[in-house]
Amino acid sequence: MLSFPNCKINLGLRILRRRPDGYHDLETIFYPLPLCDALECIRENGEPRFTAYGLPIPGDPDHNLCLRAWQLLKKDFPGLPAVHIHLLKNIPIGAGLGGGSADGAWTLKALDTQFHLGLSQEQLLQYAAQLGSDCPFFILNTPCLGGGRGERLTPVTLDLSAYSIALVDPGIHISTAKAFSLCTPAENPTPLTSIIARPVPQWRDQVVNDFEQPIFQLHPELAAIKPTLYAHGALYASLTGSGSSFFAIFPKDQAPARPGFHFSHNYRILR
Repeated sequence: MLSFPNCKINLGLRILRRRPDGYHDLETIFYPLPLCDALECIRENGEPRFTAYGLPIPGDPDHNLCLRAWQLLKKDFPGLPAVHIHLLKNIPIGAGLGGGSADGAWTLKALDTQFHLGLSQEQLLQYAAQLGSDCPFFILNTPCLGGGRGERLTPVTLDLSAYSIALVDPGIHISTAKAFSLCTPAENPTPLTSIIARPVPQWRDQVVNDFEQPIFQLHPELAAIKPTLYAHGALYASLTGSGSSFFAIFPKDQAPARPGFHFSHNYRILR
């Protein structure tokens, strides 16, 4: 079975408070974008296995979220057959785009469909939450307000199809744990749902990602990306997640082909 896990961006990300369990409560708007990996699950004799090509994936392949998704389902469905999970990795890794989370969540959905497990959306959400904080979003895969660790989701009405969205991947892997350690939690005085109800040009300086300033301290070379996007006509630009990727919202078909970034930056326009 072939599927295409997509990425996400965060429209604002506020770190509200540190929790007793060591995690943080946050507030963000998840928005799906059509930059995709390709995921294939094939029934396999013997043990399940994971292979990948495209962008290199760091870490032990045996601990990949796709295999962990299979293992979660196997516990509750002993008859689930082994599979060969094959991934074409296209979404940049460690970039705040949720690519790994998407792959894990889409594996749950693919196995449910392929082997007729009959899981409800709520059950898929529960499995996804065991994989990671961002994984439940990719079960719904529609614009959502994220609360708690990001796993508490409320769909919101938001359609950016009238704009072009550009992604900038500087190719720097950001440690989410390190990024969180540099943030100072604070309550958000204005709910994000109220701000995104305003016209996109009014989001500048209002839709805030709390990771930006700490990440700029860690990697000063990233600080010029956001003003460059604004200088080339962006209506709104921001770091996504804990970075290092940025996104910019432009009027339809007005995103510049080359904003003048250093050659190592991967720049893509999504319409």
